[in-house]
Amino acid sequence: MSGIEAKVIVITGASSGIGEAAARELARRGARVVLGARRTDRLARLAADIESQGGTARYRALDVARLDDVQSFVDFAREQFGRVDVIVNNAGVMPLSPLASLKIDEWNRMIDVNIRGVLHGIAAGLPLMKAQGGGQFVNLSSIGGHAVYPTAAVYCATKYAVLAISEGLRQEHQDIRVTVISPGVTTSELAETISDPVARAGMDEFRQIAIPAEAIARAIAYAIEQPDDVDVSEVIVRPTASAY
Repeated sequence: MSGIEAKVIVITGASSGIGEAAARELARRGARVVLGARRTDRLARLAADIESQGGTARYRALDVARLDDVQSFVDFAREQFGRVDVIVNNAGVMPLSPLASLKIDEWNRMIDVNIRGVLHGIAAGLPLMKAQGGGQFVNLSSIGGHAVYPTAAVYCATKYAVLAISEGLRQEHQDIRVTVISPGVTTSELAETISDPVARAGMDEFRQIAIPAEAIARAIAYAIEQPDDVDVSEVIVRPTASAY
């Protein structure tokens, strides 16, 4: 058996982009995947596609900004398969804008999804993993968690927070693996949440060299497939042509 086969892997934000690509890659390698997102129509199609190819998938509606929803989602995975081995905290939003635009609702949404969503995944999964005697969190940060760019101050702040939270979790628990994946510009629907026209135009240009979401899925799989005594703490994956 590989280090992925038969593991129960929970993925948030699984209806598109990196989450969808990770679901397909991990299921192809024999994982039992449990998919969460708000767009259940997409989840249903994805799960059916995985099952038609011989994989195992379940899905459930999920809003990561709600702790009770995340807890119910993790409980659902445990009820389906008896345990949860990995939680991939992937859900995220990126409505970039200059701070002077004062798009406070968008700031709060990024904080709710990008930071609280990760914390809720940890809160829902950590007690179960401790009771099992092990587990792994894979938290999605960004190159925006390593440097700050114009129009991206709040987004970058949320991704820096993912790094800090993940490192704290890793240091506090010697029986829990914690991995941060920091993608560079990647094909996804994140740019569609940008309402500021200047920021959106800049992102459209930036994304001309985007790598496919499958590249990030392979990085996630690499971290998961390692032996239990090996923790891949962080992976940065970016386009070869990118300066950032």
